Amino acid sequence: MQLSRILKGSIIVAFLILALIVFSFLLSLLGSPPLPFGEKIGVVEVKGVIVDSKKINEDLIKMRERDDVRAIVLRIDSPGGGVAPSQEIYEEVRRTRKKKKVVASIGSVAASGGYYIALGADRIVANPGSITGSIGVVVEFANIKELLTRIGIKGYVIKSGEFKDIGSPLREMTPRERDFLQRLVKELHQQFIDVVSENRGIERKKVEALADGRIFTGTQALKLGLIDSLGNFNDAIDLAARLAGIKGKPVIVYPERRRGIWSLLFGEVEALLRRVYMDSQYPAFNYSVQ
Repeated sequence: MQLSRILKGSIIVAFLILALIVFSFLLSLLGSPPLPFGEKIGVVEVKGVIVDSKKINEDLIKMRERDDVRAIVLRIDSPGGGVAPSQEIYEEVRRTRKKKKVVASIGSVAASGGYYIALGADRIVANPGSITGSIGVVVEFANIKELLTRIGIKGYVIKSGEFKDIGSPLREMTPRERDFLQRLVKELHQQFIDVVSENRGIERKKVEALADGRIFTGTQALKLGLIDSLGNFNDAIDLAARLAGIKGKPVIVYPERRRGIWSLLFGEVEALLRRVYMDSQYPAFNYSVQ
């Protein structure tokens, strides 16, 4: 009798799990529920440290290719990140501008690489208290040679060239290596300055005076010409609608997500934990090269 109850319970649990899997599969095939009719504005989000461009660029392309989406709002909440992924997203924003109007909306922060991305949009909108700017590049290394010596550990490197182990934590950096990296950082910095000057229509010398890594509030950025207007996310939506010639209230749409059973059950928890981890690892506004 006891075995029969256990067996029935196991069958019921297995049936429920199977039903959940089937339901998740159907949702992944169907995507999001049908959207309301009307002229639409697509929203693409840039959140957290910028370490990869793939997902954001895919979202931009999806919105760009949708016939029912008239304009795009790029919602940015990022302290920056890697040079290359920031540049890749910036270039995709520029391509999107050729087909549809793009408005960058700065939330809490769009500094360094986050601001770099915003420069690709037709207009930039920020809150008065948003943090932006941080036009600069930083490369950071750690030297743990003395620590390893104290605990009796020595490191050895076999390399094919003088600079192959540049930035090694096992030894002091040589003057030639420091000079090499300084020239590299300067080149990347000049690229950043060029992009600001070109897109904001500010004389290059004026940009250079601002490009020492400092951050600005939205109000300060407006006075300096680094953004176009002050406002929140809804103001950015209204601006995008005007630029696209949309009459009346537009429908706001986000990129569709095909979600598996894991993300259905634990997606929000996973996203929260990931954000807490990233914020703890990258608390600064540095536009870094790792």
